[in-house]
Amino acid sequence: MPAKVPDSHRRGWIVPVGGAEDKDSNPVILERFIAVCGGAESRIAVIPTASRLDDTGERYVRLFTELGAGHAASLEYKEREDAARPDWLAYLREATGVFLTGGNQLRISTILGGTDVARTIRTANARGVPVGGTSAGAAILSEHMIAFGRSGATPRAGMVSLAPGLGLTNRVVIDQHFRQRDRIGRLLAALAYNPFAVGVGLDEDTAAFINADDVVEVCGSGAITVVDASHIEHSSMDEASEGDSICMTGIRLHVLTEGGRFDLHRRIATPPGREPVD
Repeated sequence: MPAKVPDSHRRGWIVPVGGAEDKDSNPVILERFIAVCGGAESRIAVIPTASRLDDTGERYVRLFTELGAGHAASLEYKEREDAARPDWLAYLREATGVFLTGGNQLRISTILGGTDVARTIRTANARGVPVGGTSAGAAILSEHMIAFGRSGATPRAGMVSLAPGLGLTNRVVIDQHFRQRDRIGRLLAALAYNPFAVGVGLDEDTAAFINADDVVEVCGSGAITVVDASHIEHSSMDEASEGDSICMTGIRLHVLTEGGRFDLHRRIATPPGREPVD
């Protein structure tokens, strides 16, 4: 379950990004992330654990600094023993924003899962610190994480594997590079296991800014595909064999672009430019 929000606090923004966000010509996603972290007063902890490239963390440090962040530092957690470094934990505890880079989400969960780093991120978000991530860094943010799976439009048994994520929210299951890698089938398959959560499929260069009231706001050049299985009428997942197509009826699907919103509590979608329904 997500960490308890302390009295007199509001949970911080949760910001999953679909990957390949524009970093040069129109970096609106990163600029908005800096803004919600405090702008020129922000102090952003970059966690490049998902990536095996040596320069990933420092690249985001340069980006955040050039785009107006007050300060940024890369915390290079490469082994579980690194999670005990007191200097990095001190920076993380004082950060006004946390950003996890892309790569392989299982590297994040296996290296940081159950450590003081993971607990610090969860409690920081609960007391108001925004936490974002791109690609693998987006997948890890929710309680139920898509670890890996196959592409394709039709949901099939065994198409997707789930693992525990950081658990900042249990309201969504996140998939990234969504339209570009044809991942609607695996998101549907994930929801067929348990339709409690809302499926959020993020196109590249597109982010979901999820506020303290659990309202998703779309930012970026692509779209977010929202899959609401709360009124599912039938799923054949329980009787399917490995590789079988899954029958699912009664599912609602929304495609939202820049400025669109989705209320995760009321399950109501609002198109760009319109006021939310009371």
